Amino acid sequence: MSQTHPRIDRIARAIVAREGGFVNDPDDPGGATKHGVTLTTLRRLGRDLDGDGKVTLADLRRLTPDQARDLFLQHYYRAPGIDGLPETLQPSVFDMQVNAGTQAVKILQRLLGEMGWRLAIDGIIGPATRRAAEEAAAQAPAHLSDAYGIARRNYYFALADRRPASRKYVRTRAGGKGGWITRAEEFIAPRYHLSARAFERRVAAWG
Repeated sequence: MSQTHPRIDRIARAIVAREGGFVNDPDDPGGATKHGVTLTTLRRLGRDLDGDGKVTLADLRRLTPDQARDLFLQHYYRAPGIDGLPETLQPSVFDMQVNAGTQAVKILQRLLGEMGWRLAIDGIIGPATRRAAEEAAAQAPAHLSDAYGIARRNYYFALADRRPASRKYVRTRAGGKGGWITRAEEFIAPRYHLSARAFERRVAAWG
């Protein structure tokens, strides 16, 4: 495995810690997870951790934090080409790739399209997407990561607008910011965080 920048390694470890242990939430479309890794992912990668010839929930339960970290770095950071994006974007896009798969790159492509670059919204980091991201970063190095984080936050809100079962990930039972929003805002400068009042206004239509 190639050398990983310490910052990216810290992000991978933070993702594992944030995702926690074994979870099987019926409202999560991804199904059962451990350390943020789904059973579907283990099956796709053929990770038969107990050696019984099948990839089942038993294998998912055996997954260690270090195994999850290595899986994220290999299959969610390097394989999709996030390591080829400008450094300012890598942390948030990597974290979103783990959380939402190819939507992470589609959000970036839509953002770059709104900024004037003509790109296919296909979730693939090809030469055109890399070039557009590099040019955008050169033009606004202090703002591109914030713009991506805000677009990511908006994606979560829109998803919860459409799917009421997902609202518990956006708004806590007490009415504050849920895990999806606080996660997105970890990668946004504090001055662009939603105030409590602004957040309340955004979700008021949900009742």
